Amino acid sequence: MQNAAMAAGAAAAARPAATAAVAAASDHYARLLQLCQTAANPSAGRAIHAHAVKAGLLVSAYLCNNLFSYYAGAGAKGGSFRDARRLFEEIPPARRNAFTWNSLLSVYAKSGRLDDARAMFAEMPEPDAVSWTVMIVGLNRAGRFWEAVETFLDMVGQGLTPTQFTLTNVLSSCAATEASGIGRKVHSFVVKLGLSTCVPVANSVLNMYGKVGDAETAKAVFERMPVRSISSWNAMVSLYARQGRMELAVSMFENMEERTIVSWNAVIAGYNQNGLDGMALKFFSRMLSDSSMEPDAFTVTSVLSACANLRMLKMGKQMHSYILRTGMPYSVQIINALISTYAKSGSVEVARRIMDQAVVTDLNVISFTALLEGYVKLGDMKQAREIFDVMNNRDVIAWTAMIVGYQKNGQNDEAVELFRSMIKSGPEPNSYTLAAILSACASLACLDYGKQIQCKAIRSLQEQSVSVSNAIITMYSRSGSVPLARKVFDRIRWRKETVTWTSMIVALAQHGFGGEAINLFEEMLHVGVKPDRITYIGVFSACTHAGFVDRGKMYFDQMQNEHSIVPEMSHYACMVDLLARAGLLREAQEFIQQMPVAPDAIVWGSLLSGCRVRKNADLAELAAEKLLSIDPDNGGAYSALANVYSACGRWNDAARIWKLSKDKAVKKETGFSWTHVHNKVHVFGADDVLHPQRNAIYKKAAELWEEIKKAGFVPDLNSVLHDVDDELKEELLSRHSEKLAIAFGLINTPEKTTLRIMKNLRVCNDCHAAIKFISKVVEREIIVRDATRFHHFRDGFCSCKDYW
Repeated sequence: MQNAAMAAGAAAAARPAATAAVAAASDHYARLLQLCQTAANPSAGRAIHAHAVKAGLLVSAYLCNNLFSYYAGAGAKGGSFRDARRLFEEIPPARRNAFTWNSLLSVYAKSGRLDDARAMFAEMPEPDAVSWTVMIVGLNRAGRFWEAVETFLDMVGQGLTPTQFTLTNVLSSCAATEASGIGRKVHSFVVKLGLSTCVPVANSVLNMYGKVGDAETAKAVFERMPVRSISSWNAMVSLYARQGRMELAVSMFENMEERTIVSWNAVIAGYNQNGLDGMALKFFSRMLSDSSMEPDAFTVTSVLSACANLRMLKMGKQMHSYILRTGMPYSVQIINALISTYAKSGSVEVARRIMDQAVVTDLNVISFTALLEGYVKLGDMKQAREIFDVMNNRDVIAWTAMIVGYQKNGQNDEAVELFRSMIKSGPEPNSYTLAAILSACASLACLDYGKQIQCKAIRSLQEQSVSVSNAIITMYSRSGSVPLARKVFDRIRWRKETVTWTSMIVALAQHGFGGEAINLFEEMLHVGVKPDRITYIGVFSACTHAGFVDRGKMYFDQMQNEHSIVPEMSHYACMVDLLARAGLLREAQEFIQQMPVAPDAIVWGSLLSGCRVRKNADLAELAAEKLLSIDPDNGGAYSALANVYSACGRWNDAARIWKLSKDKAVKKETGFSWTHVHNKVHVFGADDVLHPQRNAIYKKAAELWEEIKKAGFVPDLNSVLHDVDDELKEELLSRHSEKLAIAFGLINTPEKTTLRIMKNLRVCNDCHAAIKFISKVVEREIIVRDATRFHHFRDGFCSCKDYW
């Protein structure tokens, strides 16, 4: 008995000693683990874990917690969530406490394994505030902001009190999703918990209000903060800058006692994003001269964006050099900014080279669109289309840029086809898209398709846009339907937009309704709409086509004296055209001599055209000589002079001019006409033999020729500029492109419907006379748009009254 008692006493005395030894060993291993967190070889922590297992030390809660901390920290990068899970399984369930569960939960969350974290969270017997916070932090950092917000709401619903760390993360999620309502509720928790004076929390509140655009509440929070960090000031500067309130942003910036690169970036980016690119570059220069700050990637991106918008290639190149010199990483944002800078500044090939060499694959649509627009400006639509076709996630801006490019470069058919593709599989067109495609329809005179686009504009409420409504007026006008153009105008005239009234005045003038155009102009002045330089071009055109010489002179004086519009070359050309077409050739010549600026090719061309109409060969020679001295390759000058000689019967002189033109290899613009039938544009040249219906077309043209001759038409053989016999002249005249287009239209459209024919050159005398007879014989209205105006032929008469 005595021996047993002594043994029991010895064992009892040994237990504290063993416990102390285990505790000491556990502390030692824990310190080693803490060193592993900062060591160059953090994987050594696994070896420590193995030694601890062999030594039977996992009974120490302190060591287990340090192991979890290790796996949740540096070790988590190596896929150590498996090790953490194994450690968790090695701990008997009875010894797992809240820290144990939260530690493994943190490993999953920090490793981005949020689904595993959710499963672990669901297994926890009693999740505490730390557990909920770990989930919220993980979701917020993973960009799953709404889930973070919903988890926070569930946490509060469980009656748990959020910590400082919980609040900063959920406020970050509210800011990212612009959930202002929930953000305000979180703010009330901050106040309730007495954390308003905690700088990190207050900054998060401030940032949340800034991101949702509530400047007034953000300002109130800022002013109530007893202690403000640089982040607090930066949040206010950024908020004002994003809202475009740059005076307040700069004022806040100037009041800062200490600034970081974030402070400077906020102002520079603010100026850039609000279209004040010059100010952005000035502020950037101030940063370089007044501070020791080095530009970072955000600075460089904003500065390059400003350079791109201002087409400042030199400074853009300097920023590119800075990137190379400092070894700044080529982020997606920087590459996009470089591409935009070079493309918008005209160095398209450099921009393309940067894009081709980029190792990143997620270049944004902005840089692609900038490159596309660069090719468009060069007229290289093939390269532009290649860029467009390889773009991912093409937005409405990219589609619009491509459509505008086709339209601006005269490829209207391609513009229409691309727009049709956009309707089928692209984004919803905006007002710029609709205005561009309406312009393409106007050029092609696609009246039916133009009507469809107007319907789409009405349904999408985009007809209310000034650019779209004006494009609709122009489309109807250039498609030959003045009544429909006027109907649209009358519906929107109340806006009193100068461009709207101008569009209608120009439309009336081009269609030969000079009197109506002048009346509308007078009404425009009466209701207080101020005319601009383009309005007066329309007015002078109306006077020219209507023969209102005196009124044209009066309006020329009015433009300068009453509206302070300094005449431009286009106005002088209109006045010369007005005088010359009225037969006042000498007065037109004197007008040119008195011009305060040297006349350009258009002015001399206007005089030359008047000489052609009035058959004044002597003055035509002078005008042609002056025109060719300015533009030696102007084929129109040779043609017009040859026309004058031919009209005067001076065949030798006409032949000499044609020979001179041929010897100098001057290219004469080829005349062609087109019409739009059954959603397709059909183009015809003189003596065209390529059209699939050519036999039927020539047969119809020959029948028409004989019919109108029986009706009294006499061919104008002087319209043939070649010295050939009369029979051949007649044959050539009967096959002019507009006559072939009319023949095609008569074959392929129902009786009594209007024909719309477009021609790239001025309609000749013979065709003008012939179409008057055709309109009477076939009992149809025929609308012809030539290079200068519209002709409405009906019942043997033309709207121009033979004055064109």
